[in-house]
Amino acid sequence: MMGINLFQILNGLTFAALIFIVASGFTLIFGLLRIVNLAHGALYLVGGLAGYSAAKASGSFVVGALAAMALVAALGAVLDRGLLSFVRGVELRQVLLTLGVAFILNDISLVIWGGDTFSVPVPAALRGAMWIGGVMYPKYRIFVLVLGLLVFTALWLLLNKTRLGALIRAGVDDPEMVEAMGINIRRVFLGTFMLGAALAGLGGVVGGAFLTLYPSADAEILVFSLAVVIIGGRGSLVGAALGALLVGLLNAIGQVMFPELAYFVIFGPMAVLLAFRPLGLFGRAA
Repeated sequence: MMGINLFQILNGLTFAALIFIVASGFTLIFGLLRIVNLAHGALYLVGGLAGYSAAKASGSFVVGALAAMALVAALGAVLDRGLLSFVRGVELRQVLLTLGVAFILNDISLVIWGGDTFSVPVPAALRGAMWIGGVMYPKYRIFVLVLGLLVFTALWLLLNKTRLGALIRAGVDDPEMVEAMGINIRRVFLGTFMLGAALAGLGGVVGGAFLTLYPSADAEILVFSLAVVIIGGRGSLVGAALGALLVGLLNAIGQVMFPELAYFVIFGPMAVLLAFRPLGLFGRAA
């Protein structure tokens, strides 16, 4: 029984690491830039499928991941500069616009890759299992957990210990003042949007290796990302990490103990939390 419990805890932690990678990009775009991007899940799916094709063609998982990040970052730049610039500051229009973009990207994915299920090939070094606390556990999932920790560390250092992070935070609070200092804040915001999109692409490749990629995967990962950001608090990286941890563990426990109520196990506590903390665990009023 102890082995089963540990196995499910590890499943929850590794799933939490994956949704944090995706949700961290959503946090940058939604929490910091104040842009409601409901196309984030579609970017995850497109990135995963593109990474799958690149990995199959090159035989390299790393090449697939880099190709996915580059493609999705470019799509993010087109979305930000080409479409969202017309609805800046109007959240309802952003919702409708990005929802439409998500449908378009889904249709394009169906035309290019069809409606089959794909699995990104795992590197040879990460295949198989290893002993952890008395249970055999897949090496690749441990890699996902380590990658999630590395992404969190890199983003925390970027936002809190670099000049770029200070510019992003200052630009959100007072863009006119930053512009008056001679800094092109729109270029900074564009780079931030592209980084958030690239993280969705990275999550698509990483998740495509053990969750697989299929036509509705984008909607499912978007729901989890929204839950992470809402629980953690808008714009909080630490909150996103804690939210991902809670969602991942609740998801693993719910699937085992209450399979018919798996979603309620996640969203029920979230509703209770929001009743007492409407801004999330680490959210602050704008």
